[in-house]
Parts: sequence; C-alpha cells; structure tokens
Amino acid sequence: MGAKTWMLVHSTGNPEEILKRHPAIDRSATIKLVNELFPSEQLEALEDGSLDFTCPPDDQIVAACFPGLTVVAAQEFAIDYPSTLSAKFIDAFSGGDLYLHAMHSVVDWLAFAVWKNGTLHRSLSLSPDSGILEDIGPRLPFEAPYWAGEYPVGDPDEEDFDYPFIFHPLELGEEALLAFFGYQLEGMIDATRVQPEEIPLMRFKRK
Repeated sequence: MGAKTWMLVHSTGNPEEILKRHPAIDRSATIKLVNELFPSEQLEALEDGSLDFTCPPDDQIVAACFPGLTVVAAQEFAIDYPSTLSAKFIDAFSGGDLYLHAMHSVVDWLAFAVWKNGTLHRSLSLSPDSGILEDIGPRLPFEAPYWAGEYPVGDPDEEDFDYPFIFHPLELGEEALLAFFGYQLEGMIDATRVQPEEIPLMRFKRK
C-alpha cells in the first residue's frame, strides 16, 4: 500500500452523492477560504490537482469548494491526535459534518475524526510503532468487522506473527474513505464508485 492523505472534508449533504455529480469548483470561494484558513501565507495558484492526491508537501495547499462540500488538504492535518485539531479549522465550517482523514503508508499510520455541528463524534489514531494513540467516541459501523478480526493482517497462530493489530491500519483507512466519501485510493477497481482522479482540486504554493 502506498496511499497517503492529510485532509479535511466538510459536507452539508451526502459526500458520495455530491462527488458523483462531478460538481464544478467554485474557484472564488476556494481562494477566499484558503486565505481565511491560512492568513499568514502568500499563496500562488498552481495547476489543478485532483482528489486522488490529498497529501500535498509542506509548501502546498490543495483545496476546492463545491456546492455542499469542501475539501482542504495541508500538512496541518497530518496530526497524531485528531481531537487536538486547531479550533480555527473547526470553527471555519458551521453546521454539517467535518471529517479529518490522514494516513501514511510508510509507517502504517491512520487517523480519522468526525465532528457533527462542531462537536467531536469519533476520533481514532493508530500505528504499529506507537499503538493506539487516540480512540474517542463510539466506533463507526464500518470499523466493526476490522475490530472483530474479519480482516486479519496475518495468522496470529504463526510463531513469527508479531503485528500489534489484528487488522492493517491502511486497510481500515481505505474503508473509511469509502464510508465517508464513496471512493478509495487503492484496492479493487469499481466503476460504480467515485473516481477521485476525476474530481479536480485547486493547488496553491505556500511562499
């Protein structure tokens, strides 16, 4: 697995249904939003990216405002403890659901969180090296089979089995992307799902 993400998604509707409509970017709203979220930055517009790359380097921001849905990806969201997300990012989005999704394939790290109307509902962060860093709120339905051992990362009865979890964090991360937004970055190709490479996002250079 080589997938990486660090992004916030705000939605006042069903994210999957919105993305399946291939909405047009509101470019003026996107520029306004990134300037409000990152007021100290001098931003320079770059060529558009897409939803299949939401792990921009530290000197870039990726964002898009669509009707009913906003995506912002930046290094500020690659945090071990999602519940500590700066209040300015939470307060910037009123009503609806706010999602944080972050994962890094090099260290098998996954973190995600969901706020409903500004209140934290669920937060999880874990990696093999650090263990479970954060586990707040009731587990979401898509998590249940993983915690129940239905998708084992290996055979725990084998003598050399020493993986600290009964599932792979990145597999759960892909499941979270599917449950939250209707797409995955890796795994089986399914034409009925949202195709992230078809959803454009604006890119900005942080000077």
